[in-house]
Amino acid sequence: MSRFANIHKNKTYNFIIRSLIVLATYYFIYKQVFQNRKLDYVTDSFTDLINQPHVTLLLVWTFLLMFVNWGVETLKWQFLINKIERIPFWKAFEAILSGISVSIFTPNRIGEWFGRVFILKKGNPWQGVFITMIGSFSQLLVTIIVGSISLLFYIHIYFKESAFYTNYILAGMILMVSVIIVSLVLIFLNVTSIPGFVSRILKKRFIQVNDYLSVISKYSTFELTTVLLLSFLRYCIFSLQFYILLMLFSVKIPIAHGLMIISVIYFVMTAIPTVTLAELGVRGSVSLYFIGEYFRSIGEVSDKINIGIVSSTSALWMINLAIPALLGTLFVYRLTFFRKRKA
Repeated sequence: MSRFANIHKNKTYNFIIRSLIVLATYYFIYKQVFQNRKLDYVTDSFTDLINQPHVTLLLVWTFLLMFVNWGVETLKWQFLINKIERIPFWKAFEAILSGISVSIFTPNRIGEWFGRVFILKKGNPWQGVFITMIGSFSQLLVTIIVGSISLLFYIHIYFKESAFYTNYILAGMILMVSVIIVSLVLIFLNVTSIPGFVSRILKKRFIQVNDYLSVISKYSTFELTTVLLLSFLRYCIFSLQFYILLMLFSVKIPIAHGLMIISVIYFVMTAIPTVTLAELGVRGSVSLYFIGEYFRSIGEVSDKINIGIVSSTSALWMINLAIPALLGTLFVYRLTFFRKRKA
């Protein structure tokens, strides 16, 4: 009798948690888009552009790239999670969207790690969390590598006449960036040694943690390199989305400069701890500064450009996060937070 009571209790808890996630997702998106009036920037900017023939085409491309973006992330996570459970692509895609829904109200989107793994039926959720962290680390690593290199070019181009700028400082920054990049790449490619290192520190005091963490040691250097390449491909996709939106809202920047500045923006954003709710405002401010520096250098600063920059960042947030988060709520009720106890 107690067994059936536990099953009923688990179903009740699962339903409550799923419902809370759905409600929180809708509330946070409503607060960000409507209450904080971010949608007004986009709609007002579209009013001036809607009759131009290229607008629809660019917008369609941006939406299509949203599915490609999260499709690549799905392939990456599916590739990683196959170590503990083989799941089809569409089920992995559901997990990705569910993870976005959970992450929308968590600091630095860490809820994404947990939102995905509860779709698993056989694999251990905690092992799934550590596996998901590998994918997140690879994406962060790509952002740091591309962003730090872009930052060196950005400083050389836009701050060459500044009082603090010297060739010695630039050389020191190049050396520091090189050491950081090499160190991070070596750490990532040798992540399989972490379980053994942790095991020696924790010994037998946290043996269960060691069991969960041991799944990391199953990946080869070739597999980790594959994950890194998929992360780079995804990075190229959402960077291209940002650039297309800038063009759409009449923020005209040469593509080389545009992609360099976008990389710097993403790099700076990784150093700022935010909740997704506040991320849009922070990203808008960061974008205004770094993109604005380009227009200040050519003497073309205007309110129209500033509105275009804010509209681009807002539209990108809505396309890549808000819409997938709303779609993810359709699959949240398939997540299992409490399972039946094995006999």
